[in-house]
Amino acid sequence: MKKSVFILAALLGVSALAGCSGGSTEAVTYADGTYTGTSSVFVNDDGTDDGNGYGVVTLTIEGGVITECEFLTYEEDGTLKDEDYGKEGGTVANRDYYSKAQKAVAAAPEYAEMLVEYGSLDEIDAISGATVNYNSFCEAVEDALSQAAETSE
Repeated sequence: MKKSVFILAALLGVSALAGCSGGSTEAVTYADGTYTGTSSVFVNDDGTDDGNGYGVVTLTIEGGVITECEFLTYEEDGTLKDEDYGKEGGTVANRDYYSKAQKAVAAAPEYAEMLVEYGSLDEIDAISGATVNYNSFCEAVEDALSQAAETSE
């Protein structure tokens, strides 16, 4: 999935440049404001979603720089993934599954903090055990930044 996110990002970049008149190069800057981006529901290579859900990023841009970022993940039905994510019927039926689910939940704010710190997805690597969240995060950030993008020649 990581590869497809980068392919999507590359296609977005190519499509943005394709609209240039006269073959000029455009620089992208970001308008100040708050933007929300959403990823698609994660689907495994075999076509199943395994309840992985989707992610939502809220970015604040000031002076053309990302100053705040919040990343939340949701189950496909819209339920926020929180301390109960990975439980079955309100209890921890499978300790290993619950631990993995909670590791992924804990990675969400880490990704958001790294984006503010580094200012770019290029500097952020997937956290072990939270790759699905990483892919959702990247896709949601690209969505939010596409809304904030301003181009100039």
